[in-house]
Amino acid sequence: MEEIIAVSDIMVPFEEYATVSEDATLYEAVMELERAQEELDRKRYHYLHRAILVYDRENRIVGKISQLDVLKALEPKYKDMGDMRTLSRAGFSPQFLKSMMEQFHLCDSSFTEMCCRAAAMKVKDFMYTPTEGEYVEEDATLCEAIHQLVMGQHQSLLVTRDGEIVGILRLTDVFKEVFQSMKKHCQEPR
Repeated sequence: MEEIIAVSDIMVPFEEYATVSEDATLYEAVMELERAQEELDRKRYHYLHRAILVYDRENRIVGKISQLDVLKALEPKYKDMGDMRTLSRAGFSPQFLKSMMEQFHLCDSSFTEMCCRAAAMKVKDFMYTPTEGEYVEEDATLCEAIHQLVMGQHQSLLVTRDGEIVGILRLTDVFKEVFQSMKKHCQEPR
């Protein structure tokens, strides 16, 4: 009989994830992520968190900060360039990327200056607000969640119970589950 794996079986509980207030600075968010990663080293998780969940004044999760969001915060001019997800699907030549850097005067400051400027930014000014397709119920099957991850090209999904966020389903944990199932149930092709 086929075992059914629920999202709740492999999600990371909300309490074990790095979280910050939307009024926190990026520096505070990075320190919280570092603390959460150190805690993970002592627990069952094999993969470190690569995002930080953001809560509002009512302690509701309203956004997240990924590694890519942090890199975007280093250069505020990225906001002037429009929706980069749409642009990136077209593909960029090295010459085009270089011309964009020159045209928008990107990275005109030193790396240290960029980091220090970004560290003082408020999280709410650059956090990512998840879309409807980035939420999954905790009792959904792993197959349903995989479909959402693939179709939305997401790195994670926020897991809900009765409309409240109770955890996060990370692509790395889903991949680990797929890998483990292949090892356990599939013979090496000849």
